[in-house]
Amino acid sequence: MIDSTAGSGRIGRFKAALGDSPPLLWSFLYFFCLLTGYYVLRPVREAMGASNDVTTLFPPAMVAFFAGHGVALKELQLQVLFTCTFLIMLALQPVYGWLVSRWPRRVFLPVVYGFFIVTLLLFYLMFDSRVPGRGMAFFLWVTVFNLFAVAVFWSFMADIFSDVDARRCYGYIGAAGTLGAILGPILTRTLVERIGIAHLMLVSAGFLVLCVVCLLRLRRHAVLREQRHRLSSGETPMGGTVLAGLKLLAQEPLLRWMAVLTVFGVGVGTLLYNEQAAIVRQFYPDPQQATAYYANIDLAVNALTLMIQLFVTRALLSRFGIAPAMLVPAFAIILGYAALAASPLPLLVAVVQVVTRGSEFSLSKPARETIYTRVAREWRYKAGAAIDTVVYRGGDLSFVWLHKLLSGFGSQVVFGAGLLVALGMTLGAWKVVGEARKLPDQRIQTEDER
Repeated sequence: MIDSTAGSGRIGRFKAALGDSPPLLWSFLYFFCLLTGYYVLRPVREAMGASNDVTTLFPPAMVAFFAGHGVALKELQLQVLFTCTFLIMLALQPVYGWLVSRWPRRVFLPVVYGFFIVTLLLFYLMFDSRVPGRGMAFFLWVTVFNLFAVAVFWSFMADIFSDVDARRCYGYIGAAGTLGAILGPILTRTLVERIGIAHLMLVSAGFLVLCVVCLLRLRRHAVLREQRHRLSSGETPMGGTVLAGLKLLAQEPLLRWMAVLTVFGVGVGTLLYNEQAAIVRQFYPDPQQATAYYANIDLAVNALTLMIQLFVTRALLSRFGIAPAMLVPAFAIILGYAALAASPLPLLVAVVQVVTRGSEFSLSKPARETIYTRVAREWRYKAGAAIDTVVYRGGDLSFVWLHKLLSGFGSQVVFGAGLLVALGMTLGAWKVVGEARKLPDQRIQTEDER
């Protein structure tokens, strides 16, 4: 017989935790607003990427260039978009490194979000005026926004919470993001046909303004924790070189394996993403229909994610550490890809998509982020950001072209390759768990932090 009090007990602990911890409450609101703002825009981005109208997606000069060289841009649109995204990430990494090296936390955090708010206002004007090529510009911008804004968020969380607190709170904070990820597509579905795509930019910008309010309130909690534990202060410039993040990846085994895990994890998702895009181009040629379709997919993924975050993540991390939270999803994805390689049915593709994204958001991501509470700030803000941006998009770029190569041989070949990628992801997760065990249980002040 099912214990009906178990769920209510967990909800009660969740409410009590929010009431007892002001940093958790503000972090909860911060991540909720951040992902609501992103997921208002994500369906628009997906619809742009799957658009059949290359003149809407790409600038006229680019369309003319490819046509002049006898290349059908429509057949390569995702590959071109992901290549450009990687190049932008590569160019922005030293800029971000300079920003966090030269300026204190109280400056560079608001600057990052302020930049995204201003550019959203520019996109409002572009979509309202139907500027040619707006689709490509927006696709690239949203991708950069998602990776940098979320990377900065989790780096900031490691300034506020200790390792023990992170294991108790990160599941709840992740659930806040999932609630935002559920609300965002609902807002998009409700508003897109009433106010149009352009005005969705203003809706998203409003949520980012609330993010700035939350981070300003949280800053003093970070300062208090640093003073209490005699940690290096984020209120002073970090120093170091602009490429320190990439150098740390080359030097530190833990960071190297986290990069390996990221690359193969991206590969698992990218292979599925490209198959999904092909389906949308075939069955949903209208941009508004495609936007609504992607909103439905996001709702399904995030509903599952929320249940795991509220009822599983906290207990798993608090009692057993990061190992099961990272390894169980990896083994589940192996089974999913094995099934797809044997029988690539559309419904099974959807199921594996939900499992892949849901397990990443609810288990793997919170588990990985707890690791950064036990390392120096340069690891978090520079190396962590490098993994979440350059390494992430490098994996995206590699696998989007690999999919193009394999897709000509049929779905079973694609998913057979995906099975090998899932095995690589599992190896990366295993090595990260092993290296993380070498870190101290509690974050202590080291020579790097003084």
